[in-house]
Amino acid sequence: MSDRIRVLVVDDSALMRKLIPAILARDPSIEVVGTAMDGAFALKKMEELHPDVVTLDLEMPRMDGMETLRMIMRRAPMPVVLFSTHSKEGAYATFKALTLGAIDFVAKPLEAAAGHLESIADQLIDKIKVAKRAAGRKLPPAVVSDEPIHQKKKSKTPLPPNRIIAIGISTGGPNALQYVLSQIPADFPANILVVQHMPEGFTEMFAKRLDECCPLEIQEAKSGDLLLAGRALICPGNRHLMVRRMPRGDMAVLSDGPPVNGHRPSADVLFHSVAQQFGLTAVGLLMTGMGEDGAEGLGAIKASGGMTIAQSEDTCVVSGMPRAAITKGYAHKVIPLDGLGSFLVHHYGGERAASERFEKHDKSEKQDKNEKLDKKERSPVSSHRT
Repeated sequence: MSDRIRVLVVDDSALMRKLIPAILARDPSIEVVGTAMDGAFALKKMEELHPDVVTLDLEMPRMDGMETLRMIMRRAPMPVVLFSTHSKEGAYATFKALTLGAIDFVAKPLEAAAGHLESIADQLIDKIKVAKRAAGRKLPPAVVSDEPIHQKKKSKTPLPPNRIIAIGISTGGPNALQYVLSQIPADFPANILVVQHMPEGFTEMFAKRLDECCPLEIQEAKSGDLLLAGRALICPGNRHLMVRRMPRGDMAVLSDGPPVNGHRPSADVLFHSVAQQFGLTAVGLLMTGMGEDGAEGLGAIKASGGMTIAQSEDTCVVSGMPRAAITKGYAHKVIPLDGLGSFLVHHYGGERAASERFEKHDKSEKQDKNEKLDKKERSPVSSHRT
């Protein structure tokens, strides 16, 4: 059938080259047209077979996945789904590969070497379908090409934020999020909380990479982390992120509650919590992703008097999440990807700065007046008489 999704499976493991096609064969809309044991073979087979989507292992001999991906994007860009090792090194390589143009990734289960791929079968099938739909969509430009920029972050006085900005994001998210956060300055007076649908073990490395590439202080969230100005917290995989107002300061709280909308973490959980705790000072942003997670939560932020924003559908890798919120009338603003960073900085980046400028100006005026008064009092009374 001509409308089936043609997939090329690239993996150096003979076992994976048997198991992955067997899993994909369960879905009648997918056809595995070939397999390749390394990048060099893959590039030749792509010319012969013209696949719609490539699944790509990153760790291979001869030509590894990273170099293969570079060649694919240089010669004839097409949707690539990474098949990543579940390790810190694998996670770091995965995020590096996403900046080169891969659509998404699936983490190999720990028991993959024993031939157990059941736990990721549906996920892999879904992501291949999403990758095919995303073909031809322009991905956000990579903020870094190869190595991240190691910035020495200045220590600053911890300040309470003027706003709490909650972001929900999924498929296509790592690149899009990095693109937006890289435009926000270190002295940004708001706090940012992010739910990115991502497996456990990958979010720590994702947060580290963002921290290296962006001016903001970015880290994986822990229960009890204070919500501070100029800080962004990334929800850990397989946990929910909520917020709580406490006497010693507003803080992040992690939960092991059941999945919501099929996800843990869930954007809806974060959004509802932010709406309840912060109301008028809450900002909700729903970005690229599959499904409807976050739509109802965005509605809750709007109902509480907060600002709600959705990424425009035409700039999403997958537009399901923002579209659901837009259709229900929950988004005050619909903004393209390249305008999100500047919108946040323009609307929420100047309040504290303006306030501090006013205070400095006020102090300066008072100081000038005091100096003049002091001068007048100290100056000798003139004895000259007319």
